[in-house]
Amino acid sequence: MKFTVSGKLFSTTACLMFALSAPALSFAGDTIKFGIAGPHSGDLASYGLPSAAAAKLVIDKFNANGGIKGKKIEILQEDDVCKPEIATNTATKLVSSGVEVVLGHICSGATIAAMPIYKDANILVMSPSATSDELTYSGKYPNFFRTIAPNAAQSPAMIDFAIDKLGLKKIAIIHDKGDYGKPLAEGAKLHVEKKGKGQVVLFEGITPGAMDYSAIVQKIKESGAEVVVFGGYHPEASKIVSIMKKKRLDTKFVSDDGVKDDTFIKVAGDDAEGVYAAGPQDNSANPLALKAKEEYKAAFNSDPGAFYENAYAATVVMLNAIEKAGGSTKLEDLKKVLQTEKVDTPVGAVSFDQKGDAIGVGFSMYVVEKGKYVVVK
Repeated sequence: MKFTVSGKLFSTTACLMFALSAPALSFAGDTIKFGIAGPHSGDLASYGLPSAAAAKLVIDKFNANGGIKGKKIEILQEDDVCKPEIATNTATKLVSSGVEVVLGHICSGATIAAMPIYKDANILVMSPSATSDELTYSGKYPNFFRTIAPNAAQSPAMIDFAIDKLGLKKIAIIHDKGDYGKPLAEGAKLHVEKKGKGQVVLFEGITPGAMDYSAIVQKIKESGAEVVVFGGYHPEASKIVSIMKKKRLDTKFVSDDGVKDDTFIKVAGDDAEGVYAAGPQDNSANPLALKAKEEYKAAFNSDPGAFYENAYAATVVMLNAIEKAGGSTKLEDLKKVLQTEKVDTPVGAVSFDQKGDAIGVGFSMYVVEKGKYVVVK
């Protein structure tokens, strides 16, 4: 299908947030109900809003070209604030509203909480960002797919970078005790042990949302760690690195895609300089990624945020699957297309394995330089 780019929509971040939180417009007659679930408010909204924007840009283009098999695509959007207890209500509301496919959720914990509801309803769910191994490796959720690599790839990438690239052997592994951060940290610890290089001198969880992390920073100092490997999200990471800098602790900080977000830099300020983070693979050489970024800038007059390319890709492949399935949104029809056809997207030519993981996607390592994340060459 050939697309034409929609006209400009909004020009400020405030307008973007308003646009993405406003109720979706309904179409007359029969539609394909496309759900968008994720954090659209709260501390982690910077993860969810770019994904919602990506979906709307892609859907606008499909609708401008007549939709799919004569049906327009209707957006049903719900905010889960990245909290598992809210995500279950979000999923229930979407299912009761007749949603047929879902882009989301964003955070692993929220996704895990919501998946049984979608599974019972036999609804395809595709996340641009939830990396928990449980989602695809456990076999519990045959209706789940994702356009980001799992923690099984991210944990080794972080450790290999710290040991092989930075040459640091004494490692403190810290996590936020959550469904995302803790398993990621456990995978990192296991990889150190399997690798036979390096030593885990501290492994400990912290309490998310705490006002002060001086105690864990003191433990890092006392452990003699040369590098901190952190599993969790940017609110906690920004506090930890700021305390480390305040105490003049010369210990490197390596984290994950939950920290590879511009909000981390905004909150941590100058203390973010030199922080490393894994993130979705660098797609800057992909013309479709460049085009998708241009579409966002034309619509919102700013650069897209975290997981935008992965969400754009997820929306494209889901709508392509519906189209190739003759307009069907039945799970088995969609899975057959997803697992047998490659689709060109901003994250590459995407198809999926039998678990639901995208084939060929991975992680790159980034570092904060002069207030921006740049790819480590």
